[in-house]
Order: sequence, then C-alpha cells, then structure tokens
Amino acid sequence: MPPQPLPGLPSVTVERDVPCRMRDGVTLYADVYRPAEGGPHPVLLISHPYDKLAAESNFGFSHPAWYARHGYVVVAQDTRGRYTSEGTFYPFRHEADDMSTTIAWAAGLEGAGGRVATYGFSYPGLNQLLAAQRRPPGLVTISPSFTAGHVYEEWFYRQGAFALAFASSWATFLALDTASRRGDDAAMAGLGAALAGIHGWYWALPLAAFPPLAGGDAPYYFDWLAHPTHDDFWAPYDVDFDAVEVPAIHIGGWWDVFLSGTVNNFVELERRGRAPQKLVIGPWYHMPWRPLGGAGEDVGTNVVDDWQLRWYDHVLKGRDTGVLDSPVTVYVLGAGWRDLDAWPPSASRPADWFFHSDGRAIASYGDGTLSPEPPGDEPPDLYVYDPGIPVVSSGGHSCCDQALVPMGPADQSAAEGSKLVLCYTSAPLAADLELVGDPFVTLFAASSCVDTDFTARLCVVDAAGRSTNLQEGIVRASHRDPGAAPSPIRPDEVYEYRIALGPVGVRVPAGHRLRVTVSSSDFPQWDRNLNTGGPFGQEGPSAAKAATQVVLHDRSHPSRVTLPIVG
Repeated sequence: MPPQPLPGLPSVTVERDVPCRMRDGVTLYADVYRPAEGGPHPVLLISHPYDKLAAESNFGFSHPAWYARHGYVVVAQDTRGRYTSEGTFYPFRHEADDMSTTIAWAAGLEGAGGRVATYGFSYPGLNQLLAAQRRPPGLVTISPSFTAGHVYEEWFYRQGAFALAFASSWATFLALDTASRRGDDAAMAGLGAALAGIHGWYWALPLAAFPPLAGGDAPYYFDWLAHPTHDDFWAPYDVDFDAVEVPAIHIGGWWDVFLSGTVNNFVELERRGRAPQKLVIGPWYHMPWRPLGGAGEDVGTNVVDDWQLRWYDHVLKGRDTGVLDSPVTVYVLGAGWRDLDAWPPSASRPADWFFHSDGRAIASYGDGTLSPEPPGDEPPDLYVYDPGIPVVSSGGHSCCDQALVPMGPADQSAAEGSKLVLCYTSAPLAADLELVGDPFVTLFAASSCVDTDFTARLCVVDAAGRSTNLQEGIVRASHRDPGAAPSPIRPDEVYEYRIALGPVGVRVPAGHRLRVTVSSSDFPQWDRNLNTGGPFGQEGPSAAKAATQVVLHDRSHPSRVTLPIVG
C-alpha cells in the first residue's frame, strides 16, 4: 500500500507493512511514518516484540506520528517471529543481526537522509545496544531507555536470586502472541487466565515445572531457569561496551526494574569517552511513566519524549538544544530536577550508618536503630526464615504491570510489622539529608542452613510513621562471591555479605527517618530460597527447610548501610 495521510494529520503519511529482508531470508515488516513535505529527513527506528501498531506508544512514548510531525521519518518494526514479521521468536537471539540489517535498510528508505537513530525502552532498549556493537552503516545515535546491557545479572538474576515475578509474568505474556500466530484460541485463553491469576502461580514449585508455560509457547523461560549462573548461554547477550561508539541518551526511572542497568550503561560508555552520553532519571517505574514518590504532574510521560526530541534535534539536526549542558539530569525526589556532573556526582560522599540493637530488632516496633556511630559490644538479632511463609514484596523494582508484579513505592507496614523482618531505624533527622548515588548494605550474618538468602530494603519513614521503600537488594549465600562458582555456606558460620541496593536520588526532610530492613525473602520479586542447597528450580515445596538467621552488629562485625550523602 502506498503512503497514506493520517486522518486529521495531513502533514504525516504512513506506509504499512513495509518489508525488510534479513540476511537469512526472513522478512520483517514495519510501518513507516513520514513528514508529507520536505526532506530528506533523519530516521528514527524502533523495533520491538509487542506489536508495531501499539505497545511502546500505548505505555510509553508518543505515537510515531508525533515524531514525524517534528521532522523525522519513523520506522516501527515487529521483531522476528512477532505479530506481522516472519521467523521464530527467541528473546535476544537475533537482535544484533536483525537490527543491524534494519538500520542499514532504513538509511536508504525514500525520504530518508541516510542517517538513523534508534529508540525504544526495555527490550528495544537492549536491542539498540546489541546492534550498536556491530557499528552498522547509517547509525548515528541511540536511546536505550529503561533497559540493561547484561541479561543475566541485570534482567533475570540478582546476586544469585531469580527475578521470579518479572520473568514468569513476562514470559507468559510473550507466549500469548506465539499461540495467536498459530490460531490456538484455547492456548490463548489459558495463558490469559494464567496472567490474571499470576499471583497464585508465583507459589508453584518446582520452578522448572511452571504449569502456565507447559504448552511450549515460551521455551526460553525454562532455559533461563536451567542456567542459574552466568555461562555460555548468557554470554552472547552481554553488551560489549568497548564496541559501542555512538552518542547515546539513557533514560530511566527511580523504581524501574532496569534502573541499575540503565545507570551502568551510561557509566560504562561515559568512562570510555568515545562519544557524548546523557543520563536522565525521573520519578517513574517501568511503565506507564506516571509521576511517583510525590512528584508533580509536570514530570509525566511527555517528559521522556521531550528529552528524546531535544537529543535527536541536537545530534541529528545540529541544533543547540542544551541537552548536553550537563552529562546527568535527575529528578531528586523531594527536591526536583537537578543537573549533575557525573554519576555518582562528585558532591556525593559515602557514609556508613551502622545497625544497633539490644538483640530485639524484630519488626518496626523492636529496638533496632540506625546511626553513624559504630557499634560496640552488642548482642545479635535472630529471626527464622521459613520458605513456606515468605515476606511478601510491597512495591519494588519489578516489571512490567503494577497489577501483576511488585513495583513502585509502597507502604511497608505489612512487612515491617512481621517478626520475619529486622528493622533498623534512625532518629528523626535534624536537617534535610540528600542521598544521590549507589547505596549498599554490608551484612555480617550466619544461617543454620547450607544456603539461604539475605535481603535488605532502604526506606524513608515520614513524620506520621509511614515507611516507603526507596531501594532493595538480595544476595543468595551460595553466590556471595561475585565471579566465583556457587558454593554452600557452613551452617552457623558468620560470613560477610554485600547487598547492592541500586541508585537513589532523594532529599529526606528534617523530621523524617531512614530505615533499613533485613530479612531472607522478598517474594515474589525474587524466588524463595528453599535453604537446601539442592538443584536450582528442581525441588518441590516439601523439600524446604526453615533456617535460623543471625545478624551480627558489634565491633568485629559492623553491619551497616553505606549511604551516598550529598554535602
């Protein structure tokens, strides 16, 4: 079909289902939006597995026609094996080749000026980075937003723990189109029902027998479970930042599942210094980009499009939009937008705040405290972790629908009222405290089992006593040494654990308090450790063992949170 004007938008035309042939003969299809007059125009390319007619513009960006109205040819493509495109879909496997081929093809489209930029958040954020490694002709800049460049440790596993809610719900959603492509209404109905009831399925064990996907429409889910360490299965999906040489704008959200990865993408490319990089972080979770954490309505979804347009106008059209006046711009919660000189900013300094108690830090009503004073001779805190009674996640950094997974800021009172959680709370702050950077927890702990998990959450407690999560992390004891092969722990022996919490940017007002909670589950954000040391994903619920956990905080074992304090 030749290009047609869009109703009510005579300045924009659309050409639907334009074919692009891959190197192996598979054809991918795209819709092409063009300014009706003038040209040639730079190209913006987005390729994703969520239906080129919808998805990315339904939950994030403005419609491609909006960018076409601003003087860009926009190509919206279905990735291999999805919706209108040919081939078989397997996440990440073909993206570097297919995107590289598509970029070169898009540069030669009618009305294009031979210069291509890519955009997209989440999955199409990663495929931009994978393609940029290949340095395809015509690629000028990328915008890998709300995404991460290392699939194993930034998508599916965190220090050994499996991102259960994200992985299982996402795979179930992806399976719907696979069933649809073969016209299997019964399978689609079953998968839709599984999504609607996903909270019940999170409890299913063993993990490797996840019933909603037993029909075979998402074989990759079981591959993810079959590779619980970083091995040759994951290596092809690691971005080689040494090979990426184009300018990039990296956009993320304080509660996005890929926040740490987005920041890491920026840091890795900025450190190499091959091309200008820009990092923008707003008060958002993965989608939709509504303002969170008390932010005003003026920082909603349109802000992301505005930043991207400023970036493309600067890089592709040579306009001085001020987008690179500073390398980092973040929305500091409670303070507003702030330009920074780096990530973390040079004004930020690490400060240790230590855990204290008289041995009864259980729950928010216990005697646990948090302060800059190092511990003295203090008794440890003990709790019992039973995999059959996990601490249920309240908010967090999962993906992708708040109705299906724990994401965003949330009231922590349910978890903090439980004796399954240790709480260490500061005194009310005498003055405002600004935190911008990468906090982490150092934990000295022992367990009665050969494997277990330790979790931590950093929260702000307001003057009324409401606790809200900022960041959280987890470490699987058997994965305590990054880069080393997993190994069991010796029961009742004390180990030092480092729990990365991820980036934060917040001004905590005077009168509010900081709180760190410690437990052994954050479910279903991460899977439950059954405490057995048995084969991952293979054991049923009857295998689970309860564990006695001991958290030490004394002169020899100074458990603490390290905070990035500005000023």
